Amino acid sequence: MTSSLHILMVAAENDGIKTPKGQEAKAGGIGDVVRDTPPALAALEDKDCRVTIVVPSYGALHKLQGAKKCCTYDFSFAGGSEQVDLYQVNGKTPDAKVRHLVLHNSRFEPPQSVSGKLPIYLDDPPGRPFASDGTKFACFCAAVAEGLKECRFDDAEFGEVNRLHLHDWHGALLLILRFFDPQLAALKQLRTVYTIHNLAFQGIRPSNGDSSSLGAWYPHLKLQDHEVRLLSDPDYANCVNPMAVGIRLSNAVHVVSPGYKPEVLRPTDPHRSDPDAIRFGGEGLEVDLLQADAGERLFGILNGCQYDDRKMPRRNDADFQELLRLLEETASHWFDNNPQPVHALARERIKKLQTSGTRPDGLLTCVTRVVNQKMRLMRMPAGKPSLEAILKGLPDNHVLILLGNGDHTLEIFLEGLSKRFDNFIFLNGFDSSAADALYANGDLFLMPSSFEPCGISQMMAMRDGQPCVVHHVGGLKDTVHDKITGFDFCGDTPHDQAENFVKCVFAALELLRSDPVRYDTIRHAAFKKRFWWRDSVQQYVKFLYQ
Repeated sequence: MTSSLHILMVAAENDGIKTPKGQEAKAGGIGDVVRDTPPALAALEDKDCRVTIVVPSYGALHKLQGAKKCCTYDFSFAGGSEQVDLYQVNGKTPDAKVRHLVLHNSRFEPPQSVSGKLPIYLDDPPGRPFASDGTKFACFCAAVAEGLKECRFDDAEFGEVNRLHLHDWHGALLLILRFFDPQLAALKQLRTVYTIHNLAFQGIRPSNGDSSSLGAWYPHLKLQDHEVRLLSDPDYANCVNPMAVGIRLSNAVHVVSPGYKPEVLRPTDPHRSDPDAIRFGGEGLEVDLLQADAGERLFGILNGCQYDDRKMPRRNDADFQELLRLLEETASHWFDNNPQPVHALARERIKKLQTSGTRPDGLLTCVTRVVNQKMRLMRMPAGKPSLEAILKGLPDNHVLILLGNGDHTLEIFLEGLSKRFDNFIFLNGFDSSAADALYANGDLFLMPSSFEPCGISQMMAMRDGQPCVVHHVGGLKDTVHDKITGFDFCGDTPHDQAENFVKCVFAALELLRSDPVRYDTIRHAAFKKRFWWRDSVQQYVKFLYQ
């Protein structure tokens, strides 16, 4: 292995970039990982690691205060020549061994109809999934590939890039150019790592016959039939599957927890034709993942969490009132900008709690993306969803506060419950300060994901001494130990899982009521548990970058 590593991370998100509030260069967990792993790699005392991260501009990041234009260069895309501007931007935490770069091209700008937060991902009509994003990231990968060939990411301080780390399907398209573009043959010398953050989103697009297709993006590639098959989706031979490409053509494949690795090697859920079902297992790519595992290219390494010198939160009346003040301020801000009934109801419920002046006997919290993966077990079984059963059965002076947004149908489900149950506050949006305050104030955190590649919310709740109820899957079973640092449940069917979720919640609340000393032991064990990024990146170097 090269003694000095210069790793180029190619991703759609990077929360390590210093941005104004509300314009964060992230939409989910990718941004957190890309923010945290580079400084952890740079801090390894026995290694010489330097990391450069590159993301698209999205029409805004190249305009950030302190952005410095490095160069402009040409690259080929969609049958023509394009120009891209390369900028260096400031990081939230300056580090001499970590550099944040942004590429700007007009194709990375959002449509004029899109406003608000940084539009990293765009929604397309049901008949053309990933069409806009597919073209955007295909263009981005072409610009990165040309930049690598021309050594645009090297400088005297950082040295030549010698490791390439691609994140999720957005970066996987670069592997097509690395393998099949003769002008980029030098890129084959780079050891390439591919990290899967969310196997459910694969970026599938047609191979030809569409303005957003492989043939339209890279018409100069003259692929033979066997080469086309190497890029194809397992179910749709006339489509390219970027996620499959990442698994098949990279030197190392990485999933983000040890517990998730055996799960992705299982066959896809046989009930995937059910529109309400989640495709468990390998999401249709289990054969490719099994081949990667057989070739000793597949690794499960747990994501880490950032820690500081915080003390156990007090969870008293004064802290609860401060939480309510922050939540009321957040809900009022949302209502002022978007006067929807859901925000008005949340504000009304918060004000009612403020008048009581005392903390509830039990405060349940949930910070989540409102998507099927996270919510499915809360909606089951049909007729009496588990979340409804929990709200009906909560003891007096117990409250559940849920913060999150996402799928509109699921948001309506939560809003309906909030109208029916006075002990439920649904904050329909996301605010990082509100999330942090919920982690620090709750007694029991709910995270019944149907599957979970790693999960970060449970780590953040535990970091503040809040035990979690989790489904015994993926990274959740790697981080929460039943009745030691939290509580878990399982089940052979989704129906069983939903019922066991309810039972687990009430068992935890009964322990909180009947044996507070034992509950505090669990609370302190969760608080003391550490999932250090330094441990994770040591494994990166050993298994991924070797």
